[in-house]
Amino acid sequence: MKRIELKFRNEAGRLSTVSLDDPKEPVDPVAVKQAMQDIIDQNVFTSSGGSYVSMDSAQVVDRTVEEISLD
Repeated sequence: MKRIELKFRNEAGRLSTVSLDDPKEPVDPVAVKQAMQDIIDQNVFTSSGGSYVSMDSAQVVDRTVEEISLD
């Protein structure tokens, strides 16, 4: 399962992450940056450290899970 993680700095200077499953691929860095700026500008999310005030980073995480049979 793939997930995109958008990392922001909040008013307290701490890192906050917004994760979204199944990002559209290929991921467009310009669109990601614009979406992150829109989240900041529209004050969409807040955290215990306050509103998001700046972009920190973004990444796509690909997680593979393999079941182990215990029979």
